[in-house]
Amino acid sequence: METLTFISWNVNGIRAVDKKEALRWIDEEAVDFLGLQEIKAEAEEIPESIFEKNYKFQSINASSNKGQSGVALFTNTKGEASCCAHVDILDEGRINEYHFGSIVYFNVYFPNGQRDDERLAYKMAFYERFLTYILELRAQGKSIVICGDVNTAHHPIDLARPKANEKTSGFLPMERAWQDKLLASGFIDTFRHVHGDVPERYSWWSYRAGARAKNVGWRIDYFYVSDDLKDKIVDADILDHITGSDHCPVKLVLAL
Repeated sequence: METLTFISWNVNGIRAVDKKEALRWIDEEAVDFLGLQEIKAEAEEIPESIFEKNYKFQSINASSNKGQSGVALFTNTKGEASCCAHVDILDEGRINEYHFGSIVYFNVYFPNGQRDDERLAYKMAFYERFLTYILELRAQGKSIVICGDVNTAHHPIDLARPKANEKTSGFLPMERAWQDKLLASGFIDTFRHVHGDVPERYSWWSYRAGARAKNVGWRIDYFYVSDDLKDKIVDADILDHITGSDHCPVKLVLAL
């Protein structure tokens, strides 16, 4: 049976990551889908030196706000890209959508709600538009794979200091309730499915006060799959040994 390996990483600037040669490890790994978030670059600005591997298909969705957001998808799996612009209504370069076989794959950089109340409202509306869309695809018989920076830690176990952040966007009850709703709608948090309630596993650390060295982090980067793929999950993990960004990559392996 064939396995497909998916990698998701918020690189916080693909040109900055390239200067650190922090994506070169991709050349040593069998990565079938590489989804990057917050690339902060137009397609023509992405350095050719990020890795040597030559993917047959790449899709760059840059933000209309130059130097912000943006997502990139690299794959050799034959399929077709699509565009759910009705979800990313501000054209901030937040979604890659890719159809292969009966599966629809999404690489998503969900909005951050910490700037102000207006931005938090936009984040929540984005969440709802996205959920509505993927449920429409499920109703059509599609299986779903979602990766990316969700910008919310789901449970207290998913961040080092839950009490101190109860009123911080990224751990607000309304944001966490959307994740509850997503799972109740027939989706699986693949990391928890594989690892259970293992503590102190995070995917983002502030650059301040040596947070990463102290492991004062948040798990805000996820792979979700529709529950019809539950028996196809081979592995899901957080690659916290890989540096180069304030996030680390997360990984999913499916047997298809």
